Amino acid sequence: MYKKKIVIGVAPTKRSFLSMEEAKRQKDRFMKVIRGIDREAVTLVDLDDVCENGIAFRLSDVPAAVKKFKEAGVEALFIPFCDFGEEQVAAQIAAAFHLPTLVWGARDERPNTFESRGRDTQCGMFAATKVMRRYGVTYSYIYNVETESEEFRSGFDRFVRVAAVLRDLRTLRIAKIGERPAPFMSVMTNEADLIKKIGAVTIPVSVAEIGRQVTKILAENPSEFEVYCADLKARFDGKPADEEEIRKIAATKIAIEQLMETADCSVGAFECWSAFPAMIGVCPCAVLGEMADAGLPLACETDVNGAISLAILRACNLYGSAGFLADLTIRHPENDNAELLWHCGPFPYSLKAAASPASIVRAQESFELKQGDLTVCRFDDIDGTYSLFAGEAHTTTGPETTGTYVWMETDDWKNWEEKLMFGPYIHHLGVAYGHYLPVLREVARYLNITFDNAHEPGIRSL
Repeated sequence: MYKKKIVIGVAPTKRSFLSMEEAKRQKDRFMKVIRGIDREAVTLVDLDDVCENGIAFRLSDVPAAVKKFKEAGVEALFIPFCDFGEEQVAAQIAAAFHLPTLVWGARDERPNTFESRGRDTQCGMFAATKVMRRYGVTYSYIYNVETESEEFRSGFDRFVRVAAVLRDLRTLRIAKIGERPAPFMSVMTNEADLIKKIGAVTIPVSVAEIGRQVTKILAENPSEFEVYCADLKARFDGKPADEEEIRKIAATKIAIEQLMETADCSVGAFECWSAFPAMIGVCPCAVLGEMADAGLPLACETDVNGAISLAILRACNLYGSAGFLADLTIRHPENDNAELLWHCGPFPYSLKAAASPASIVRAQESFELKQGDLTVCRFDDIDGTYSLFAGEAHTTTGPETTGTYVWMETDDWKNWEEKLMFGPYIHHLGVAYGHYLPVLREVARYLNITFDNAHEPGIRSL
């Protein structure tokens, strides 16, 4: 399974003349909280060995902090305020990187008294963020809440996910496997503009080369290939699959995975039904589901923006579970707010409903997905303007159908449908289980693109 950790530099700050003892107490409290948040996905880099008590509060602390963070390869910054802080220090550290930056400080327990001065944390953050704006720093902010609160914990968790998405987009290499099907003008993209706008690069991968690799694997029967064939047959326990189809699916999956590794690509856009049947004898839709479960999602019909949507969702859930690209197909026959998420057979097996039989028919999977909460998104463009559509929904029951599918119930389908119809979007949506709407909204702000919230009214037509 594809996994990546996000490296976050933590640069606490304090006001030079306020209590160091109290600042360290505050620092110890919030460090305990953030060190307990998903250690498998996050590496924290502190300043304990370069600043007094690990807190940057003098201008002379800035070079050492910047040096350490650069050597550690930090991909985002957290600048927590232990008290009023030092705006010059905080802003200069952030300006040295222009990475996603989180600002937060704990809610003060009391105001000043004649006997002692309080921390004035909120006051200092108002000042410091103005200076960050002057330096051109884009930052995130968690509401001024207590350290041990759920708001702080969940806010930091969301920032980690935002940082992972932005990191992945800056370094994204998309395997473009073949060309778009001739009838699908809707999936056209401006590949040069994607480099400039978000940093994503498309890497051509020859369909013919995949075909040659598939032929080689089928002829040589390597041991890992035979093991994988047996695994496929064991998992798809519904209608018995054709042996030759299983072998072609397995060989195609292994070939694509090898070529993507060679090209250093972690997502792809795949020319499926318009290329592979003539070349290997089947349309290997099941390969897309298998690749999603390997953490290397492929968008069908060479939909590059669909592949980017899948990459965004993969980072949103911190590589914990597979996403999928679904067609919006028909409305529910009885539920006015429900819609069918369907495709001919490319959804990840790991998301299958436990009670749903799984079969492979003509190299295409057939099963229903499990019930749960969903986040959907679509990254897309028109005339050089980019948008990110996003919404949260939950699954529901509905009539059985062919291929891979699940019924989705929304809060107001008319609102969703009109927003999708008038936006620069198509029938493909990236989907993941979980709640990621606030993460996607923040990602769009950092990218300076339009955020289309499915739950807010859009254009009203007839």
